[in-house]
Parts: sequence; structure tokens; C-alpha cells
Amino acid sequence: MAEGPRRDFEAAYLAGTPPWDIGRPQPEIVKLAGEGEVRGTVLDVGCGTGENALHLASLGRPVVGVDGSPAAIARAREKAAARGLEVAFHVADALQLGRLRLRVETVVDCGLFHVFSDEERRPYAESLTEVLSPGGVLHILCFSDAEPPGPGPRRVAEYDLRATFRSLFAMVRIRPAVFDSLLLTGGAKAWLATFVRI
Repeated sequence: MAEGPRRDFEAAYLAGTPPWDIGRPQPEIVKLAGEGEVRGTVLDVGCGTGENALHLASLGRPVVGVDGSPAAIARAREKAAARGLEVAFHVADALQLGRLRLRVETVVDCGLFHVFSDEERRPYAESLTEVLSPGGVLHILCFSDAEPPGPGPRRVAEYDLRATFRSLFAMVRIRPAVFDSLLLTGGAKAWLATFVRI
């Protein structure tokens, strides 16, 4: 991720509670887990303060959470300790996941993909192949182009998702979803896309 956005996220966490930090797991992630779509060891990439990772850990999943913000990771570790949950939280660059020397069966990306520039998207997909086992599953929840223009992250078209992961991952399904936010009553229009690593 470019240094500018990384600094912006760190500043947002240091300033208080960012709008995407809703204090609970995203309902779409809860639903995925309830449907049995989150299997094996899980990597929550762009985990923020850890609510999704902690929810999955509470269900008995081995979970690793990574984020570029040291402040977010510090809060995630505090929450894990307070709740008695074992989650390995690390400060890491999502474009350099191979440095983790990790292999997982599921990756959850909740609100990270939509912050990448066009130039960063393919390197991100390649980075994911360094940690996700062949046949492993990638779930992405991101703002969709159905969300009206305005503040917040870039809107993502279905084509953007398909093009980014082509030849590395096979798209299994994509459906309209909701991304909860402290700023948007009823949440933002989003995509929930599921891929399998080729």
C-alpha cells in the first residue's frame, strides 16, 4: 500500500474511532462464518482493531490478523487479551504477505481491497497467493459502484474484481452486500465476492 494511505489510516486510529471501526464484526462476515464458508486457518488481511478476527476465533478458528496500522494492531491485541481469545495480530504490508511465512486455507478481506490504487491491485492479488493454499478461499467485502458518489473509499465494479484476480483465482460467486459504517445509516452498498485460489 502506498505510504500516504498507510499514514492516513494510522492517523485515523490515533485520532479516535474511524467510521469503519464499528465495534463489532461486519454482519456479512458473521453470516459467512455461520454458513460454514470460513474454514481452516484464517488470515484477516486489513484486520483493523480485530473485530472480524476475534469473532472467527470465538468460533474456534485459528486466526491471524494483519494490518498496516500499529495503533490498530495494538487495540486488536488489547481486545484479544480482554476477551481471552488467541489471535496472532501483526503489523504487516498486505502487498508483502510472503514475509509472514504463513499458509492458510481462508483469507478474509473486509474493507481493504477498495483502498488500493489500480497499480496496487494486481500486486495485492499476487501477495495473497503467497499465503493462501491452492484451493483455498478468499472472501472480499468492498464498496460497490452501486454506492452513490461521496465520501468514503473508492467504489469497485464487478469487472475490477474479476480483472484483478484473473488467472490467479477463480471467482465462485459475487453478490450485492452491505458494509456497515458509523457514518452511513443502513450501511453502504457493497460486493461480497468469493474466489478460490487456482
